[in-house]
Amino acid sequence: MKTLLIGEYREGKLLDSTYELLGFAGQLGSETAMLIVGSENQLPAYGGTLYLADAAACGEYNPDLHKKLILEAVQQENPDYIVFVHSSYGWDLAPRVAASLKAAQISEVIAIQDGGFEVGCCNAKMRRSVKPATSKAVLTIQAGAFPPLQPGGSPTIRKLAGDGGGPLEFVGYEPAEKKDVDLGKAEIIVSAGRGIGKKDNVPVIQALAKALGGEMGASRPVVDAGWVEHSHQVGTTGQTVSPKLYIACGISGAIQHLAGMKKSDFIIAINKDKDAPIGEVADVLVVADVMQFVPALTAKVAR
Repeated sequence: MKTLLIGEYREGKLLDSTYELLGFAGQLGSETAMLIVGSENQLPAYGGTLYLADAAACGEYNPDLHKKLILEAVQQENPDYIVFVHSSYGWDLAPRVAASLKAAQISEVIAIQDGGFEVGCCNAKMRRSVKPATSKAVLTIQAGAFPPLQPGGSPTIRKLAGDGGGPLEFVGYEPAEKKDVDLGKAEIIVSAGRGIGKKDNVPVIQALAKALGGEMGASRPVVDAGWVEHSHQVGTTGQTVSPKLYIACGISGAIQHLAGMKKSDFIIAINKDKDAPIGEVADVLVVADVMQFVPALTAKVAR
């Protein structure tokens, strides 16, 4: 079995998600090669074959040209799987590559199963098992689903020219609007999940965050319901955080949320369901009604 991993650069820097791809390949137990459009000045600590195209010449993103580069590497490697991270880069390129190869595409892989993969569905509320129906398959893996692997070593470089990329030209990245709350700098975060019941209960979570000298976060369902602003959202579609203390209040633990907070130093989860997925990453799981436990905890902290 052979896998071609597609790493990412952004603004001249190799993204850490590249090592999550290696972690995925390690769990798969496959022989690997990698392709990046980047720079020789910053290469991954990876001892295998690395197809390298110069980002200065090709642009850090150009869908037509990058697809052509990937297909060239596929022709040389003949991999069983071509794997991207499920990012804006991956979810744009993966279907283009799959269509060109007439290959199956499986998006947002969160686990490897015998002969197939596990993916999230229904806004990560459920999981399903899928198997590719073609000899080759194009995959995107959910960010944070696979522990990063840094095997070390220096790659064997095979350069790709990337000529004839079509009518598009990479101009640059435009940063997103500045967030009202920079959760990435907070040492303590208390996050509200759908388990708090209703919008009127948000101040209960805010009070605990204030008592602890921290910031309030939220899960995606709470944001989608309009209970709090998107700037408070933790997860792959919000902010990735790693505070000293993270308290999850009524959050079940969808993979997208876990990916955004599981690197916290200490995690406390408060949930009525003792089998909630959040318990898998929590240092302490409090099985209790959030709206009874949190006010009592806030009062203790205040005293």
